[in-house]
Amino acid sequence: MSSATESKEAVTGASKLVRSVYWEGELDGKLYMIDQRILPGQFEIIGFDTVEAVAEAIKDMLVRGAPAIGAAGGFGMAIAAHKSQAADAEALVADLKVAKKMLDDARPTAVNLSWATARLVDLASLMAKENQTVAHIKKHILLEAQELADDDVRINQRLGNYGAEIVPEGANILHHCNTGRLATVDYGTALGVVYSCQEQGKKIHVWVDETRPRLQGARLTAWELMRAGVDMHLIPDNAAGHLMYEGKVDVILFGADRVAANGDVANKIGTYKLGVCGHENGIPVYACVPTSTIDLTLASGREIVIENRHESEVTEVGSERIAPVNCPVYNPAFDVTPFKYLTGIITEEGICYPPFKQSLTLAKQRAEKRIQEAWSQRLEKHLH
Repeated sequence: MSSATESKEAVTGASKLVRSVYWEGELDGKLYMIDQRILPGQFEIIGFDTVEAVAEAIKDMLVRGAPAIGAAGGFGMAIAAHKSQAADAEALVADLKVAKKMLDDARPTAVNLSWATARLVDLASLMAKENQTVAHIKKHILLEAQELADDDVRINQRLGNYGAEIVPEGANILHHCNTGRLATVDYGTALGVVYSCQEQGKKIHVWVDETRPRLQGARLTAWELMRAGVDMHLIPDNAAGHLMYEGKVDVILFGADRVAANGDVANKIGTYKLGVCGHENGIPVYACVPTSTIDLTLASGREIVIENRHESEVTEVGSERIAPVNCPVYNPAFDVTPFKYLTGIITEEGICYPPFKQSLTLAKQRAEKRIQEAWSQRLEKHLH
């Protein structure tokens, strides 16, 4: 990780899967994250204590999945607060805004990241207006970052329980990318539905898309599900349509990095064709997202910024080159699935059905009311 190397440390040999993103210690502690780039061959937990290193880890996909990235961004802001040499609260807020931009720029498609960093800038600004000391603000930035991480787990468990309601007993579920304990702080979104079904004894089976070019399905989802004892088979991405044609898929579940107001969803590249093929075969298609992923400021998926990634992800597998030298490459990290191909969008506030402009707005309002009530209670503690 180039410049980040001196601010990380590896811990190997973990006997069980811990949270993908977590903090240890007081304000002068460290952010720890599972290095998802090297799974399943190696399991390492890396410690971070600079904003630059956290941003690089997000950009380099050491941590990935919208909720996990959001939590990492929140703890990155806690690091920024600790490292700030600001003499007064206003200067601290200014330093946090600089850190926010650095973190947000690391993965522009994932709205959870900018949502989490904004929450912490807002908190610091409010505390500054209340003439709180720099030390007090710094302490409570970490407390709020931890609360955001804990809330992600609670949200995903609620989402998983709602999603399990639409999955039949013994269903064959088709899943794309990784949306489980590695993509979130813990539990998962679409895989959270799978785990909820497992807890309910539904005896489900999961078809796991390998998810090229970074193989999140093969490397991460298969690893997760096997450790959890979930019945599954890994499949080539191109086998998904065949399985649908053969009648071997009962429901399609995937996550999303951003959802527009009309229900268009941006998710890992390859999701669009699953939505279209599922729709054409009469198979229910659901995106599974926390409401923080819903961006009502975007009218449609056409407005979602799609990140393009390095050509080596396509031309190489590990250290092995599989394409001709100087071969031109187009490597978008995400695609947009138009709302017309979705049966519903599963959130922690329930399942949203068409018309999505109405149902997503209502879900967002319910979530914001819940969040605001909890935020007001925490803010009272932060300010006093």
